[in-house]
Amino acid sequence: MKRRAVCGALAAWMASPSVVWAGAQQYEEMSAAVRTAMQAALEDTSPPQPRFDSVAHKVDWLAEMAARLPRRWKPDYHQRIEFLLAMRYEAQRAGLDPQLVLGLIEVESYFRKYAVSHAGARGYMQVMPFWTKVLAQGDATTLFDMRTNLRYGCLILRHYLDRERGDLFRALGRYNGSLGRAEYPNLVLAAWKKWAYNPRSLSTPASQN
Repeated sequence: MKRRAVCGALAAWMASPSVVWAGAQQYEEMSAAVRTAMQAALEDTSPPQPRFDSVAHKVDWLAEMAARLPRRWKPDYHQRIEFLLAMRYEAQRAGLDPQLVLGLIEVESYFRKYAVSHAGARGYMQVMPFWTKVLAQGDATTLFDMRTNLRYGCLILRHYLDRERGDLFRALGRYNGSLGRAEYPNLVLAAWKKWAYNPRSLSTPASQN
């Protein structure tokens, strides 16, 4: 029954992609070391170079994920590839599964770059503006920049995962501002499964690309 309820909620949400599920992320005091580490990560402007097992893996993963992205919001193929490379890079930098991040973005904003929630959260990963004051110069408009938004979102989820000692369910609740309620974490976990990557037979020798 629980699984059917979660799937039903996800199906209903998919039927109404204008819905933004972001809650009101809450700022909680963090240590100076954590704040400094997050600030340093935000300031890294190196080109996004995500890791892949091989060239064949890179080509196959990008092709499969690009085909799954909603064309309504990302009609241009080159934009989809740019988004996927940046997303995978930021997810890996934060020690997150890229497929998990895709699931979270789908639930949070349905891949809308300029989505704004009722609480004021912005962009793909629905980041609350207060984070720009805590970690940067306070310019909330930067959250509509693709890579900036992805970086903030991945770092924030990593922060919550560390705070919850690896408990993803609770970390997702904190991310959404709904800690203690199951609806949002269940939606993201269901979306994560939907984005599972099933590689075809790849014969190219493994390398880091």
